Amino acid sequence: MVEQAGTARLGDDPRESPDTRFARGWAAAITPTVPSAADLPRGRLEELLAGFAVDLRTALRHDRPTSARRVGRGLVEHGLVSAETVERTIAFVGEHLPTDPLTENKHLIAVLGALAAGFSDALRTHTAQQSGIKSTRSGESVARSDEAKFRAVFQTTALAIAVSDMNGLILDCNEALLAMLDRTTDELVGTVARDLVHPDERDMISRVAQQLATGRGHVRAETRLVRADGEVVDVLVALAMLRDDDGAPAFYVTMIESLDEVRALQAQLVRQSLHDMLTGLANRTQFVGWLEGVAGSKGPATLALVVFDLDGFRVVNDAFGHDVGNLVLTTVARHLRSVFDGIGQLARIGPDEFGVLIRDPADVPTVVALAESAVDLLAEPVWVGEDGIGVTASVGIVVQAARGADAVELLRCVDLTVRWAKDDGKAQWALYDHGRDQRERARMRLAASISGGLEQGDFRVDYEPVHSLADGSLLAVEARLRWNHPTEGLLDPQTLVSLSTCTGMVARLGEWAIGQACADAGRWHAEFGSAAPVLSMDLSARQCQEPELVATVRRALRESGLPAGMLQFELGEQLPALISDDQVDELTFLADHGVRLVLDQVGGGNVPVDRLRRIPLSGVKFQGSPVYGLAEGANRIDESAAVTLLSWTRTLDVPVYAAGVRTEFEARRLAELGVTGAQGPLYGSSWLTFDEVSALLGRP
Repeated sequence: MVEQAGTARLGDDPRESPDTRFARGWAAAITPTVPSAADLPRGRLEELLAGFAVDLRTALRHDRPTSARRVGRGLVEHGLVSAETVERTIAFVGEHLPTDPLTENKHLIAVLGALAAGFSDALRTHTAQQSGIKSTRSGESVARSDEAKFRAVFQTTALAIAVSDMNGLILDCNEALLAMLDRTTDELVGTVARDLVHPDERDMISRVAQQLATGRGHVRAETRLVRADGEVVDVLVALAMLRDDDGAPAFYVTMIESLDEVRALQAQLVRQSLHDMLTGLANRTQFVGWLEGVAGSKGPATLALVVFDLDGFRVVNDAFGHDVGNLVLTTVARHLRSVFDGIGQLARIGPDEFGVLIRDPADVPTVVALAESAVDLLAEPVWVGEDGIGVTASVGIVVQAARGADAVELLRCVDLTVRWAKDDGKAQWALYDHGRDQRERARMRLAASISGGLEQGDFRVDYEPVHSLADGSLLAVEARLRWNHPTEGLLDPQTLVSLSTCTGMVARLGEWAIGQACADAGRWHAEFGSAAPVLSMDLSARQCQEPELVATVRRALRESGLPAGMLQFELGEQLPALISDDQVDELTFLADHGVRLVLDQVGGGNVPVDRLRRIPLSGVKFQGSPVYGLAEGANRIDESAAVTLLSWTRTLDVPVYAAGVRTEFEARRLAELGVTGAQGPLYGSSWLTFDEVSALLGRP
């Protein structure tokens, strides 16, 4: 991931609170601008900003601008008075503060404006206090160093300042006021301040002065001043009255700020809060605002939402560093502009993700053609020295009616569509399909509710019988985990495996199934002794990766009273290649203590000898073509392959089993080739419950 230029990287320590990480990033952003006079060590600065972060989040979430104004004032109170400090603060807060732009974006600009207003007010008050100190102290009581410091602040501050007596006669002014009015010191000092005000505003200024005389500490107002060339300047003035040691009115201090500059700053802050600083594109906050805008009754009839998610962009960062990654991102932005400028609104909506909103697209093929053109451009390498760095993108496309649409739902749909493109192999586009979405959502709801179903006892274990091909007796039962869902009915094991894999519940369900199946098999063993069947269960690679696998199995055997030799795990043909040496050692440990391990070869093929060497197998199981090749009337080539495979397998000197056996003819041929046991439709189409297995064992 590439950090956006000009922003500090937030800490990634999960033990820290969000406010602490936010404060660290904020401190990193403004530290170069903090004056030494502020006397704030880095740790104290982060602590201070963490408190401010709470106020800002309160302001954003509850629409309380007073909390944001308090932050602006707090910056000044702690000596953080640099204009660059507040500029960096606004940029950082605008980029990192909103945690949910759909609900908080409408308050963000108000929060930033309130923060800036609080800073400006506090800075004017601070400067006025300094002016009062200078104007009311006698020359004999003021140290020369204090005089020099005040004069430096008075003359260099960006705020225009005038000090006048009680009759409005200007006694002193600074360079900022001279520049604002395009006048000299001689032209201003000694004149009446009221004469600088536009004639239409003079009565209002007189009323403001009267308010100060009645005891108000300071007054703010918008007014107009007249420059030397007659041009009118819109300004915001803050007037304060300073009193002498006896409490009598002594001076007026007036601070003046050009509203044109304030409005320009506000526009700049708004732009910074809505744009990505690296690429210059709109950011996610503004993109969401666009989406919300098209949903109105006056919006377009249709829209197209196209999202480009760069494939494996982390590889670029890891291989070449973030500077090169930033170069690639700016190149991607340039390519996308060349395709979509004048057609759609383009934004960088994630670290390596770009979105385009097209209003009233001509048709779906046109949108697809634009996306393909952009993908072709992205394939062009970016040369850094002798390295030509290229990226691909997975593209999600949503085209639908705009009016009445929901921004949250649109983003969900396009994110899902991007995932489809990635799942299908990356470097391609996918078009949103409502039917597929509904099917996947239903599937995901099922997957997410597995934990609740397990807690409520909706899961059970059924059994598929494995019969001896020699005499038809019951050799084993293969456990099948099933979910008796209250609305979906009985879900088959394959569906359950797929659902549990996508939620990480495989290991938990596997542990429960081992315990339940061993408990059932233990009861059969206690009741029927040597006539009880071996318990066979599938063991997935994910279960093998569980550190507690051996402990789980041993506990299940101990609690159920089932001998280890009566438990058999079936290992999928790919499993030996997916597990580590340590996990192989755990399987070997189980085998050494009597647990049987059978390799399940789906579809046949030669059994890899290296797998047999890695794991101490107790048997091999075939299903698919090795069984169907022995069917009556089967293709001679398929039959020859099946006979050869099963004949070779006998040299391994381990029992061989067959699954999916359909007919007596297949069973007879398998028996002739040395297969020990078989299961499948020939022995019944339904799986057996615990009671049904017990009844089968109890038959004479």
